[in-house]
Amino acid sequence: MPGSLTAEAVEKIATGLNGLLADVFTLYMKTKNFHWHISGRNFRDYHLLLDEQGDQLLAMTDPIAERVRKIGATTLRSISHIEKLQRINDSNDTDLTPEEMLKQLLEDNGHLVQILRDVHDLTSELGDVATTSVLENWIDEGERRIWFLYETQH
Repeated sequence: MPGSLTAEAVEKIATGLNGLLADVFTLYMKTKNFHWHISGRNFRDYHLLLDEQGDQLLAMTDPIAERVRKIGATTLRSISHIEKLQRINDSNDTDLTPEEMLKQLLEDNGHLVQILRDVHDLTSELGDVATTSVLENWIDEGERRIWFLYETQH
C-alpha cells in the first residue's frame, strides 16, 4: 500500500497496535464482566460507571484496527489471536467484592495507559503522525477512567 512509512515501520506499528487492540478487547470484556456482576449498596453508580467505561473501550477497537489496515498491515482475526497478544489479565473470579473489581480495573486501566504511551512513543519515533494523534486522545480518556476508578476507592 502506498504511503510514507517504510515496510519496517509498518511492521513495528502494526505489532504495537495489534497488541494494544488485544489489550483493549480484554479490558472491555473484563469491564463488562464486572458491570454485569457487580452488586451491593453502590450498585447503580458502579453499574453505570462500568457501562460508560466499557462503551468507551469498545469505541476504540474499530479505529485501532482500521489504523492497522490504513498503513497496509493486517489486524486481529480471532479470540485466540487476542489471547496470544493480550498483556492485561482476564478475570474469571466469581466471588470478587465490588471494591476488588474496581481495584482491578484501576490497575488494568493504568497498565493500558502505559501501553498507549509506549505505542505513542513508537509511532511518534517512526513518523506516523495520524496514529500518534489518535493515541493522545485515548491516553486522555484512559486517565479519566483511572481518575473515576481511583475516586471510588477513596
